[in-house]
Amino acid sequence: MAQILNPLAAHIRTIKKRLIIVGATILVALMVAFGFSGEMVAWLNRPFSNQLVFYGPTEALFASIKVSFLAAILASLPVIFYQCWKSIEPALLPKEQRWGVPLFVLAGALFAFGLIFCNLVILPLVIDFFVSFGMDHSVTPELSVGTYIDFNVKFLLIFGCAFELPLVLTILARVGVVSAQVLAKYRKHASLAALILSAIVTPDATLFTMLLMAVPLMVLYEIGILGARIFGRGGPTKITLPLDPDLPMGPAGHRVR
Repeated sequence: MAQILNPLAAHIRTIKKRLIIVGATILVALMVAFGFSGEMVAWLNRPFSNQLVFYGPTEALFASIKVSFLAAILASLPVIFYQCWKSIEPALLPKEQRWGVPLFVLAGALFAFGLIFCNLVILPLVIDFFVSFGMDHSVTPELSVGTYIDFNVKFLLIFGCAFELPLVLTILARVGVVSAQVLAKYRKHASLAALILSAIVTPDATLFTMLLMAVPLMVLYEIGILGARIFGRGGPTKITLPLDPDLPMGPAGHRVR
């Protein structure tokens, strides 16, 4: 029992240490980013020509904290990925370890690309659509900074996570969980799932924003199918059992390096 508990306790201590490092990094980045929160709010306010307003004493403060926290997470991604990598590295074979760093770099790049695409393409379209709709109905737009920043941050995080879809599908195909043929077969089901998911996760459940989310998801799914065709194994991994039930199966969980 001690042979099991001692390594487990050491592993828990290591994870705790790495979580403290990640938390301290995010906290320091948050304090630095807070000094530039005004510039970041102004950057997000580009699609809306009017000045943002606030209706509560703390609304502007919490809006600045939200945008600073998002910037802190982005700035801390290298440290977060490194600590995650060091946590799982001992459980991987040498051949698998060679793929670790490129995958983490690719995941970070896809997340950043999702944020850029959302900020430069999706958000201007969404904000212009809703503001124009209100002005066409003789309503003067006065957006509160809290609601506006919350709307922007949610969209940015959703698109950042959505752009990880091709990498996830490629990894699943690589390890043999799915194949490109299976993904292509269920393309229609995936499109329906993208529409349902878009209706759930978008800040407002309007058809326009739902389509702006669902269409990129469908495109990313097709890219994932392409990645599965190139890097996948071609089908789920099959486990061959011994024909003689009296033959020993061997100890479970042991991996040969």
